[in-house]
Amino acid sequence: MTETKYEKLIDRFIRYVKVNTRSNESSTTIPSDPKEVAFLKELATELEEIGLENVRTMADGYVFAELAANIEEDVPTIGFISHVDTADFNAENIKPQFVENYDGHSDIKLNDEFTLSPNDFKSLKKYEGHTLITTDGTTLLGADDKAGVAEIVTMAEYLVANPTIKHGKLVFGFGPDEEIGIGADNFHVAEFGADFAYTVDGGPLGELEWETFSAAGANIEIQGLNVHPGSAKDIMVNALQVAIDLHNQLPEGARPEKTEGREGFFHLLSIEGTPESASMSYIIRDHERAIFEERKDLLASIVAEMNAAFGMDRIKLTMKDQYYNMGEILKDDMTSVELAKAAMEALEIEPIIEPIRGGTDGSKITFLGLPTPNLFAGGENMHGRFEYVSTKVMAQAVDTLLQINALNVAGK
Repeated sequence: MTETKYEKLIDRFIRYVKVNTRSNESSTTIPSDPKEVAFLKELATELEEIGLENVRTMADGYVFAELAANIEEDVPTIGFISHVDTADFNAENIKPQFVENYDGHSDIKLNDEFTLSPNDFKSLKKYEGHTLITTDGTTLLGADDKAGVAEIVTMAEYLVANPTIKHGKLVFGFGPDEEIGIGADNFHVAEFGADFAYTVDGGPLGELEWETFSAAGANIEIQGLNVHPGSAKDIMVNALQVAIDLHNQLPEGARPEKTEGREGFFHLLSIEGTPESASMSYIIRDHERAIFEERKDLLASIVAEMNAAFGMDRIKLTMKDQYYNMGEILKDDMTSVELAKAAMEALEIEPIIEPIRGGTDGSKITFLGLPTPNLFAGGENMHGRFEYVSTKVMAQAVDTLLQINALNVAGK
């Protein structure tokens, strides 16, 4: 199978990414932004037009659709899921750029200010001969996860247009708000109707991920005592200095920029304020549940000890778990993982099976009762101006989805 086999794949992807669907973390609505609602409505219409059945929009914003089996044999129903929102980077007026037949070593000029260079992004070196889609340096691209959306829709359209290809019942889900961590909170597992599923939300070719971080968010509010600095001795409590003192008590090496593999971290997302008051926000991550709990306990104990030293609660900590390592569930039934692995190997794609240093909607959906590992969609350098994707890898993602179906029908 070649990238030219799916004639609408790239045009579909470009059409999708040009629509701003950035989710809004400060919103109280579900979905979080009207732009997502409008996009999902148009997507539902497209799913009907390509011939999918029972297309409907759920209360949480997810659009579900189905493709009935064309075989009599009883095989598992497989689900394919992706999210339509993009991350917290400029997503307005996206202008994708094509780099034909990339040579694997040259710099790619995005604009007069920014260059995509293999000196900075070594991943570029593996794309010799590929056509790459980049940004113009002012926005993200949105391959996370509109590459996944385009690949799933293209796979479904291909099966409808080629009814001689045998398949069991397939179900599809497209949802909002993955990037702000709430999209799958109320995913309707029973209504979706799959025996197992895949999120198509990974990165480079071959990624097959069945372990994620466990994750929590922490918000800290600090009340200082501000007086004139000339008479501040033994009186002033500078809220910004309290924030610095708190942060410095966390383990020096437990930061994203100093960790890899299965190592977790505390990530300071923001710090702002004045001597009068300050706020901080963190995300806390680890693959091991016990260590994850220890990290939360450490932060809580630091706050408690500092408040005790003040003789009052000057620091208010609010922590909330966001998702858990889906490997805790999937390890007991690896059917979905082994099927995807076999599909890639049949296509001579080397599976890359490593823990995700992040999460997917599949984390929550797995804990809701539907095993949902994550498959590659092709994006690189996601969430920023240096994001890009290979058209060939996108086509290989569609190949993989079709091969999963073929092996499922064959009972492999």
